[in-house]
Amino acid sequence: MAKRKMTLTELAERVDITPANLSILKTGKAKAIRFSTLEAICRELECQPGDILEFRRN
Repeated sequence: MAKRKMTLTELAERVDITPANLSILKTGKAKAIRFSTLEAICRELECQPGDILEFRRN
């Protein structure tokens, strides 16, 4: 987001999710993400899913 000079609110509007839900995704507190949401985020940020996702063992 910083590289694209985009705020959380602006990205949320472009992806059509609430800023609160986007914040949950951003902080890593989400348990799941819809593929359509991931696709929309990647489209807006011009990135690949691997650029924004990280695997962590519990």
